[in-house]
Amino acid sequence: MNKYKDFENYLKEYPDENGYFGEYGGSYQAKELIEAFKEADDAYEAICHSAQFINELRRIRKDFQGRPTPVHHCERLSKLFGNCQIYLKREDLNHTGAHKLNHCMGEGLLAKYMGKKKIIAETGAGQHGVAIATAAAYFGMECDVYMGEVDIAKQHPNVIRMKMLGANVIPVTKGLKTLKEACDAAFEAYLKEYKDAIYCIGTAAGPHPFPKMVRDFQSVIGIEAREQFLEMTGIMPDAITACVGGGSNSLGMFTPFLADPVEIYGVEPLGRGSGVGDHAATMTYGTKGIIHGYTSYVLQDENGEPLPVYSIASGLDYPGVGPEHAFLRDAGRVNYVTISDEEAMEAFFLLSRYEGIIPAIESAHAVAYAIKYAKEHKSGSILACLSGRGDKDIDYVYEKYGCGEQFKLDYDVK
Repeated sequence: MNKYKDFENYLKEYPDENGYFGEYGGSYQAKELIEAFKEADDAYEAICHSAQFINELRRIRKDFQGRPTPVHHCERLSKLFGNCQIYLKREDLNHTGAHKLNHCMGEGLLAKYMGKKKIIAETGAGQHGVAIATAAAYFGMECDVYMGEVDIAKQHPNVIRMKMLGANVIPVTKGLKTLKEACDAAFEAYLKEYKDAIYCIGTAAGPHPFPKMVRDFQSVIGIEAREQFLEMTGIMPDAITACVGGGSNSLGMFTPFLADPVEIYGVEPLGRGSGVGDHAATMTYGTKGIIHGYTSYVLQDENGEPLPVYSIASGLDYPGVGPEHAFLRDAGRVNYVTISDEEAMEAFFLLSRYEGIIPAIESAHAVAYAIKYAKEHKSGSILACLSGRGDKDIDYVYEKYGCGEQFKLDYDVK
């Protein structure tokens, strides 16, 4: 079996008409929401191949988002660890500072087509919240963003940005007060307002059709990166990598490369270690279950209830993962690996000091794995998705780590 050839028609084959990637995905919803999600699916299918919709989205990406974002060769960082070359797809240069606007503008355009008046969303690190608030302002819609109190405290700059953009930021005080609880609250709100509002989930997870829609909108990352890398080097990278929380930036990066002879690594947050409540490495430690209306791998107890999770990166501390990731794992096409808090933070400071790029903590997980890969391979190349910039994390990082004095950062560049 040729694992690359098997994926030549992948985007046409997955998901199926019911939203399944193999045995993962689907839509398990309250009766009142079944028609709402079908309405969104029908509307998306009606316009996703429309020349008018595609051309308008392309115009928005070019004139408003500033796409395409570049691929950057980390020459100095690469020299620290040998001859394996590290490259970055610079989604931190996308308008609002992360990849999230790629699907938010698409979902906003869909909401406009459907005649909706309000957008409801959840956010963890705040990047999705900022992006959806931006889309709502652009299309002239109301916007409610649900955010856990813990994340509100960690991501204060993004909370202010959302409010400046006109969004109503609603604190979530239940449970661990992080991303999972924010998702719960957003679904509860949508249940009450689905006739006039659209729910724009912040990742490639949730009930069908959202994993498909978000994957499609985010695939611009990998499409651009593939063309740019070929133009820069004349060959494909040996490996690509991206961080995995719910899975939007990673699927956007991965899917255009699935049929290519390229190794793919999804990076999960190991946090403080492998104990329950110390990490959010769903693909590594989870089992098949249902969460937020879809089937995937879930960090869950013996009763099927989600376990507490943790990551220093607010955008990665989720007990589930997008169903497409579960399928790609079982199919053996994507390798899922882990990076700890400390490894991610060392990469955060190394990239800052040697390349002049301050990454989001989420993105630093992918950078950390790219560094680990470069140390282990004497030649070749790895292309990492730098999914966001670190402006949102500066205050938190300085409070916890200063300017990185505890890490060995003073390498000699030969």
